[in-house]
Amino acid sequence: MAHGMKWIGKLTGGLIGLAFGPIGLAVGVLLGHQFDSAPDDDAVDALPPGDVATIGERFFRATFRVMGCLAKADGRVSEQEIAAARGVMTDLRLSAAQVHEAIALFTAGKQPEFDLEAELAGLRQACRGRPDILRIFLEIQVRAALAGNNLEGPVRALLGRIAAGTRVSGLELAHIEAVLRIQRGGFRRGAPGSMGGAAAAAESLEQAYRVLETPAGASDAEVVKAYRRQLHRHHPDKLKANGLPESMIGHAKQRTQQIIEAYELIRTRRGMR
Repeated sequence: MAHGMKWIGKLTGGLIGLAFGPIGLAVGVLLGHQFDSAPDDDAVDALPPGDVATIGERFFRATFRVMGCLAKADGRVSEQEIAAARGVMTDLRLSAAQVHEAIALFTAGKQPEFDLEAELAGLRQACRGRPDILRIFLEIQVRAALAGNNLEGPVRALLGRIAAGTRVSGLELAHIEAVLRIQRGGFRRGAPGSMGGAAAAAESLEQAYRVLETPAGASDAEVVKAYRRQLHRHHPDKLKANGLPESMIGHAKQRTQQIIEAYELIRTRRGMR
């Protein structure tokens, strides 16, 4: 099974490369290589089909219920928060039927009787032993909250409760927020010699190190290791095999692209081969 999943990893790496253009093409083979070079028990935890379906259903339900709860954190749901939820549905390329279901779940999460703790406990139980799936769940919530009200007011405090309910530390939550803010703005690629370019280039490089979760003083070998670790954590095949719904794979691909761009920027600035 492990060898079969490694082969699928290579294929998916190539497909992601095609989807992401020139940069993706350059590293598509590397994506597959991460699966091929990882130890068998660390590559992909393939689950029985029933378990995958259970996790996927629970994940989808919790995603939009909790998103509705977050949107209602200050007592009302603004047009911007509704638009943010719609934007997530669009970015995830949900089908018409899935959008209809997601809206119903979002509405259920806004109700006073919605039990947030019970919802998170159910998700945590379904995803036990698979922290990367819970991290993706939290990333999607942060993404919607940033677009909805920029994490202002009661939303930030409630997001802290959601992180605790999914066993994600406050430090990790802060990192997720920082990385998603960078993703929203994109890397600033000012030329070092242009007006204001040096400052923009320095900021861009600092953001890239933050995305890879490695310090600027790390050695080249440590940077490569951090890059591979982040790719492995967000690899769509790994997440899908662990139960992430097909509809949520787009989020993982976006994060993978961001990781690739960050590494390419650092590699270029350092002159790494």
